[in-house]
Amino acid sequence: MSAPRRLNPRKLLLSKWTAAQPQNRERHFLVTELIRDEADNILAVELQAVLTKRSQTLDWRELHNTERWLQGWH
Repeated sequence: MSAPRRLNPRKLLLSKWTAAQPQNRERHFLVTELIRDEADNILAVELQAVLTKRSQTLDWRELHNTERWLQGWH
């Protein structure tokens, strides 16, 4: 079992992600927005599907789940 992937929250904006199990032909995603609290902590990210331009909001820590998300475009 590999160690959990380390993500630098400050480098999330415009990072590229691949859905491990694509739905609706949406496989590749780009982080288009960081959602922060009053203390400037990142709470969530907005992911936009490259193919359809559909956006979804996701807790940024979900990107650690390698069963759902792969860093980069594969």
